[in-house]
Amino acid sequence: MSRSQDPIAEAIDYGPLAGLIGSWEGTSGTDVSPGKPDQQTTDTERRYRERWVFEAISPAVENHDQKLRQVIADTNAWRGTPSTAGKHAGEAFHAQRGYWVWDPATKMLLNSFAVPRGLVINAGGIVEPDATHFELEAQAGSETYGICQNAFLIDNFKVVRYTLKVTLSGKGSIDYEQDTLLLIKGRGLMHHTDANHLQRVS
Repeated sequence: MSRSQDPIAEAIDYGPLAGLIGSWEGTSGTDVSPGKPDQQTTDTERRYRERWVFEAISPAVENHDQKLRQVIADTNAWRGTPSTAGKHAGEAFHAQRGYWVWDPATKMLLNSFAVPRGLVINAGGIVEPDATHFELEAQAGSETYGICQNAFLIDNFKVVRYTLKVTLSGKGSIDYEQDTLLLIKGRGLMHHTDANHLQRVS
């Protein structure tokens, strides 16, 4: 059930999460990945389209003294154009599922999500209830805003830091920039960046 169908959800103050609830699509994504040394990303490989879906959880979740506002978040992305590395337009290449959580008492905002490659990220920051710009971060080794990953990733593509910047326009659009700092075996620290402009579709 979407927020618009749920009168209880309508009555809850979701703070900065309120502007996210709904479905969003973007076709102008740019993915700049370190890739393999002999297969650097080309302009055609960088393009992608994606869909974000945020569904409100109601009533507010009580965690002892905390009264948390939460939305379920699903993200899926597909290649936008044919590439020179054997990848096809329309090919699904990324998916993640998790929760956005806001605590009104402390103004803590969390983006907690899992990627089906053995990677879980808990990115957070302090965000005002009426904010239209969020900047969230997770660091490897942190017990609060942290990163957990499987042994293969740690040995070969360790995520050292994750940063997400989101801006809500108030006119039915979202812009975001994402930077994943990787420690790549034999190559050192490298950035993997993603950015897109999304429009509300429901």
